[in-house]
Amino acid sequence: MNFLVCISKTPDTTAKISFSSDLKTFNSAGVQYILNPYDEWYALVRAIELKEQLGGNVTVCNVGPQDNEQIIRKALAIGADDAVRIDSEPVSSMQVAYQIAQYAKDKNFDIIFLGKETIDYNGSEVGAMLAEYLDLPFISYGSKLELNGNSATIERDIEGGTEILEVAVPFVVSAAKGMAEQRIPNMRGIMMAKTKLLQVIPASSFDIQTLVENYDLPKEKSSVKMIDPDNMKELVRLLHEEAKAI
Repeated sequence: MNFLVCISKTPDTTAKISFSSDLKTFNSAGVQYILNPYDEWYALVRAIELKEQLGGNVTVCNVGPQDNEQIIRKALAIGADDAVRIDSEPVSSMQVAYQIAQYAKDKNFDIIFLGKETIDYNGSEVGAMLAEYLDLPFISYGSKLELNGNSATIERDIEGGTEILEVAVPFVVSAAKGMAEQRIPNMRGIMMAKTKLLQVIPASSFDIQTLVENYDLPKEKSSVKMIDPDNMKELVRLLHEEAKAI
């Protein structure tokens, strides 16, 4: 089996978020970056597990500049066999999906994995766009995946229950919690990652259709108001007039 895992670089969850003075770009000064957890813990690890069970190859693909190679090497240390970096600054979900599709279209991947979303933009857009560009089925938010020959059974959580789907390979799937368990790179994996192939390819021409107009931080939360438990009228008034909860 031939697996492709799409990975992204995201700010660490503890990073302090700020933007440029014109509010058009993220301020990366002093920010620690990591491999997007949904791509790492669920998509990548499940692909590696399937390779270990059935044989095959796991390739990771990232759209980004040279400094993204640190997180790509981590994916190789966890167990991916080789990697591709498409040399392009990510601008929009559609642009990223198009670049990956141009690379993947003639590679005969059986399953293309990606995390359900990135922890910075939370858009959940790339998977569906990628599947559309490749004219492949797309299953979102998969929490369990089992392969049986040339078909897969995928479970996904839905409102009030679980949905079970069957799909023939090839297909694209976004991975959510439950798909796999996090793996920590060991020393052998870290050393081997230094010698694994990391191919850099130029970006394909793409007409950018979506640009960021501006970013804005949410308003700071107000301080907690303590209400005397005997003063229910005041509590009801605040919930109605300020919190707009009732």
